[in-house]
Amino acid sequence: MARKLSKNVQTAKNMIKKTDIYPLQEAIELAKKVSFAKFDESIDIAINLNLDTRKSDQQLRGAVVLPNGSGKSVKILVATDDVNAQKQAKTAGADYIYSAAELPEVLNQDKYDFDVIVADPKMMLVLGKYGKKLGPKGLMPNPKTGTVTVNPAKAVEELKKGKANYRADKSGIIHTSIGKKSMDSKKLAENAEVLIQTIKKLKPTAVKGTYIKNITISATMGPSVKVKID
Repeated sequence: MARKLSKNVQTAKNMIKKTDIYPLQEAIELAKKVSFAKFDESIDIAINLNLDTRKSDQQLRGAVVLPNGSGKSVKILVATDDVNAQKQAKTAGADYIYSAAELPEVLNQDKYDFDVIVADPKMMLVLGKYGKKLGPKGLMPNPKTGTVTVNPAKAVEELKKGKANYRADKSGIIHTSIGKKSMDSKKLAENAEVLIQTIKKLKPTAVKGTYIKNITISATMGPSVKVKID
């Protein structure tokens, strides 16, 4: 088993040179080729930006709807006391719907059977008490990602279609998934392009010189492939 893994790693190294830069779709296709995991890996993008995230005007965080979906199903919990909003969210495809009175029992559990929480703004009074538990799991709703909203049904629809959250880390790098390895490379490239164009439009006015320093594509268990920046 170890020998096979070593052989695969060596094959990947032979196919990718650190100095090589590829057009977006070619980079995606190559990332697929050098991926040897036996499960349907995510195809991830890393965008290295010239940002000083210590400054409030250079912090990027948000979400974008991927035109071709994310390739994975998402279980969504909607938190609202509004009866009409509950009905609309159910129609939109929400997996769980809870009121403020019901939430504590759900959130006090050790394991959660949902991936995202969409909350009415009024529900943040309840959810805020569980920040230390939800935050590390990436489950705390946030208006910047569209998960704190007066229209939960719309948020559910977008999440079900496929939505990519993005956030620049301390180094100014955005890491997110653009889909699954099983998806068509052209569709993955279209997803990536929407994200890249969104990031370009959000360039802070304080940033001078080169904004996007480099972009790489990789499968979950595979090496990174450098992308040509237009």
